[in-house]
Amino acid sequence: MSDYPKHPTARPGSPETAFAAADSVATAAKTREAMALVLLRANGARGCTADEVADTFEWERYSSRPRLSTMKARGEIVDSGVRRKGASGRNQVVWVLPEFGPTPPESGQGDLLGEAA
Repeated sequence: MSDYPKHPTARPGSPETAFAAADSVATAAKTREAMALVLLRANGARGCTADEVADTFEWERYSSRPRLSTMKARGEIVDSGVRRKGASGRNQVVWVLPEFGPTPPESGQGDLLGEAA
């Protein structure tokens, strides 16, 4: 059973080497996630893209995305709704702490008669 997003893992059906690789990066992943969280907190509502996180810490660009993905899965960060160009020239999600993210949509319950629940 997978312990994702608490622990890095591989996709179901991956070779055993992929699971071993996930286990081998677990400690580094926690450290990098903590570093990214500090950076996002410092940037407040401006947030950061995956490339900006990688550039700040001089990581390979591909290594920041899985860290942000697990942080999102744990609810530590959210998509701000804003996009900025990355190194590839393509738009990237700007990640922020939940308090700087968009307001969640209302549940819609109670709207049948135009009244709030």
